[in-house]
Amino acid sequence: MRIAWIGTGVMGRSMAGHLLDAGHELTVFTRTREKAAGLLQRGAKWSPGPKAAARDAEIVCIMVGHPRDVRQVALGPGGALRSMRPGTLLIDFTTSSPALARRIAAEAAERGVSALDAPVSGGDTGARNAALSIMAGGEESAFERARPLFERLGKTIVLHGPAGAGQHAKMVNQIMIASNMIGVCEGLLYARRAGLNPELVLASVGSGAAASWSLSNLAPRILRNDIEPGFYVEHFLKDLKIALEEARRMNMILPGLALARRLYARLAKLGAQKKGTQALVLALEDLQRTAGSGAGGTDAARR
Repeated sequence: MRIAWIGTGVMGRSMAGHLLDAGHELTVFTRTREKAAGLLQRGAKWSPGPKAAARDAEIVCIMVGHPRDVRQVALGPGGALRSMRPGTLLIDFTTSSPALARRIAAEAAERGVSALDAPVSGGDTGARNAALSIMAGGEESAFERARPLFERLGKTIVLHGPAGAGQHAKMVNQIMIASNMIGVCEGLLYARRAGLNPELVLASVGSGAAASWSLSNLAPRILRNDIEPGFYVEHFLKDLKIALEEARRMNMILPGLALARRLYARLAKLGAQKKGTQALVLALEDLQRTAGSGAGGTDAARR
């Protein structure tokens, strides 16, 4: 098929590469052309913008950073929907807001275009290995049409309901990850302070009740002092903000999520916005230093 791919960041370029390897005709656009260099060398075509990329495409895929980016590349004056033809399909893989997903689906329908919100989980490793979890929202007919593409990108592929449902499912994922990541980092810091060998601790707890994706995939990076992104801190902060806004809208109180956002905001203030989510350990180390200098731990956490 003729596919337009918009956004070739840490995960997007691997995902687009799998579709290129599958024999699809790929046209790409990203704000920094150098990020698409590998795809262009492998046969993808370059487009000067989303509208131009989408003009002859049967399917348009979006994988960008923030809801404002999604709004621009999908709905803006130079956005993909401006040139998409009736009968085509728009898939947004970005983690974004449910309300924006519903708006895109409505505007797409007015043009005879189908739309799916299909955020993914699995980070850079899942993207490279085509092992992502794909959480979709939209019409079942559009989902089935997209399934062959999804199967090239992920292992767990679920339609959760109408437009916006995929984004809600991804919020569940992020809420669970947020508190779990705090536990992983705190546990490793405790192991070090207690004089234990962290590698041996991971071997002990990694197959027990504490087991999680973050423990298996990110804890080893922490022990190697590798805080490079599989998923950017600034993007995770964006997700936590969306989740908290949705929770407030539903009259929910999620204290674990609120604490995670405060800690990640502290991490961003340390200059780690472009690092991976496992860099949370830096914020917790900073918190220990602050507490050790005389500030109470609770007061430091609030900051």
